[in-house]
Amino acid sequence: MNDATAFGIGFIHQELNVVDNVDIAGNIYLGREPLTAGPLKLIDRKKIHADAMTYMRRLGITAPKTTLIRDLPIAYQQMVEIAKALSMQTRILLMDEPTSSLTLSETEILLKITKELRESGVSIVYISHRLSEILQIADRVVALRDGKNAGKLTREEISHEAMVKLMVGRDILYRKPSETPGGDTCLEVRDLRTQRYPERKVSFSVKRGEIVGFAGLVGAGRSEVAQAIFGVDRRVGGEIIMSGKALPGGQPRVAISEGIYLVPEDRRHTGLVTSMTIRENITLPALERVSSGGFINGARELEESERLSKEMRVKCSSVEQRVATLSGGNQQKVVLAKWMALKPKLLIFDEPTRGIDVGAKAEIYDLMRKLAENGVAVMMISSDMEEVLGESQRVVVMHEGSIAGFLDRAECSEQAIMRLAVGHHEVPADTK
Repeated sequence: MNDATAFGIGFIHQELNVVDNVDIAGNIYLGREPLTAGPLKLIDRKKIHADAMTYMRRLGITAPKTTLIRDLPIAYQQMVEIAKALSMQTRILLMDEPTSSLTLSETEILLKITKELRESGVSIVYISHRLSEILQIADRVVALRDGKNAGKLTREEISHEAMVKLMVGRDILYRKPSETPGGDTCLEVRDLRTQRYPERKVSFSVKRGEIVGFAGLVGAGRSEVAQAIFGVDRRVGGEIIMSGKALPGGQPRVAISEGIYLVPEDRRHTGLVTSMTIRENITLPALERVSSGGFINGARELEESERLSKEMRVKCSSVEQRVATLSGGNQQKVVLAKWMALKPKLLIFDEPTRGIDVGAKAEIYDLMRKLAENGVAVMMISSDMEEVLGESQRVVVMHEGSIAGFLDRAECSEQAIMRLAVGHHEVPADTK
């Protein structure tokens, strides 16, 4: 890596490569810290902070430079990774899913900087499953499928359809959801107040068989609502009613027992135990299903994990493969497989397709639709506008801890969502 850096090669990783107990400035210059003059060489913190501000301003990072990385949302951690690469004055920049955690406005900033770098003579390898970004910035496209070169496109040949065909061998289109989902109310949230936004009240409902998209900018409070419903975060106030039953706060075990499951945004750290195998991860939430007399029945556990792995089309050598060695898409399938065994009533997806390939995206969308068709209520939190518009039957837009508005299928558009997301509030109907 040091040799690559010396030759002017920079790399922005798909999975965050930050040190969470070090501040923003320290992460940007980690391993390259300037030292003070004189015989006693110490890290020059003043220079690090001053230089870091240049890249923070360029990327629109508004948090104080002394903020610890662990106190930042995932999107801002990703921006710090980008700032680190820019600070190395690279001549060849490899970008692996650099916008996977970014909102539209943050993505626009990054694409603008990418174009500026190209114009200044920097060569860029831009790896992304967000095809709209490729359309904007690519001079050439190389598509990979199953580890092999599936084809190339010149600037004139690049189109959404051409890229999808090369990547998966067929067309993949969003299927228009039903505008009139059936079913009774599954989840009702009344005046929910989260720890991050204790003064803001959130109220909404989700029906059985309905896919409700949650849109908004980073920091809008969507994930906090999801975590409060699941019980991993204690709520400050309000009620969560599942199938007519009020649930206590801060108790994930109760949420799970009632059929509420969360697919978290950060699958590696909060959705999986990456040091364990696929088998162990899939059966972890429901060990009683594969146990007898307090002991795990190995044969039953193997059979159950193989069945679910096959149903979810997890690409692996066997269920004994460590989860850490899987691709992002296959890791997400393992997260889903562990909940499928428990027959969910409400499944909450937080950024369900972040950093995964087009083929895996299509499979997850198919799963969402099948779940909804079978009467499962689905909440989908996403920063991917195309995903929100393509998969939601109804959209809840949040802004700074409050619901800015509800949009029915017929009302949904990128403009309508963004208008609400940036603070042009409507008066929300009562849990519309």
